[in-house]
Amino acid sequence: MEENTFIYVDEEILHKVDEKMPPEEELQDLAEFFKVFGDVTRLKILNVLLCSEMCVYDIAAVLGMSQSAISHQLRVLKQMDLVKNRREGKTIFYALADTHISTILKQGLDHIEE
Repeated sequence: MEENTFIYVDEEILHKVDEKMPPEEELQDLAEFFKVFGDVTRLKILNVLLCSEMCVYDIAAVLGMSQSAISHQLRVLKQMDLVKNRREGKTIFYALADTHISTILKQGLDHIEE
């Protein structure tokens, strides 16, 4: 004996979801944004910059990595507007771009520590 199954679609809920759903392009940008957090080296750099503004040499020393590896990752972070830089003489100092970045990092850590 076959049972008839009727699927009820709540049009009101669909409309609410559709209104709140960001455009496809924004979702794609958001996916790219979160991909940046998928690399341990970049997360280490961001956590270092949570503590203090630093130059490439200092970040490399703190993390025990090469300056070229740090520079490469800083370029990625800068392209995604996660870090900013300023020049002082010949030295370039890096810092988190804004407080949103520290909030994202702290909330991510809070989430995995629960």
